[in-house]
Amino acid sequence: MNRMLPTKRPASTSLVDRFTFPTAWARTRSVRAVRELIQICAGNPLLRSEVALDVEGLDDLRTFEDPALIVANHSSHLDTAVLLCTLPGSRRHRAAVAVAGDPFVGTFWRAAGSALVFNAFPIERRRGSDATLPGKLLADGWSIIVYPQGTRSPDGFPGRFQMSSPWLALANQVPVIPVGLRGTYAAMLRGRGWPRPGRSRVAVRYGEPILPQRDRLPDELASKITTAISDLIAEDATSWWAVQRGSVRADNLPPQGSWRRIWEQTAAPAEGGKPGRPKIWRS
Repeated sequence: MNRMLPTKRPASTSLVDRFTFPTAWARTRSVRAVRELIQICAGNPLLRSEVALDVEGLDDLRTFEDPALIVANHSSHLDTAVLLCTLPGSRRHRAAVAVAGDPFVGTFWRAAGSALVFNAFPIERRRGSDATLPGKLLADGWSIIVYPQGTRSPDGFPGRFQMSSPWLALANQVPVIPVGLRGTYAAMLRGRGWPRPGRSRVAVRYGEPILPQRDRLPDELASKITTAISDLIAEDATSWWAVQRGSVRADNLPPQGSWRRIWEQTAAPAEGGKPGRPKIWRS
């Protein structure tokens, strides 16, 4: 006769999974002050001591104050810290991070820590999120950091972008700021809990804002965002001039074979060709 054996409660039935995790408290004045203290006094100095940040494109960003979607490729847990560390202070104060699930699945403290330090909020309804929250935040003047890949790249190369970002930009008529990240995969590979020693170079290139047009389709905007991010990554690997000539598109394709892609991306990127974008053309 078979006996009923006691079963462990699956991890998916945790408090954070079963109920919508509230994050409004993370955007109150007092918590924002605590987060600013954590980022400026602890997070930013610690990050810069572990990786060598090389940032381009901040001139355009500093003169642009409207709320926006900050859209970047995603290959490492370092990406959010790198973006928040390099954003101008005025925009970082009013930036929230849209996260697809992981930090909000499991323990309460992990979810609370992500909300406190990064102002993160979940964006998947099946994981207990509010589908209307991104639009509310944009309307209230917040910028939102979004990773349209939905998850980290398994090999460091940008994956297929989902349609959530263009839909959100068109629905709320907010500009998109494309960001090309290069080197975060090599600095902290999957499975590592800390950046590798040696201060690997990490390149962060902010592009010019892409303004959505009401008469355009989401597919068209998605194509522009994808191209802009790819060009920013290629610009760091080569030069601004090479990208403008269109001479690096074919060379920028990932190699065949997953092991070759991973092998290529595990090397810290060297500094690309110079000069960069001519400042005289910026407005």
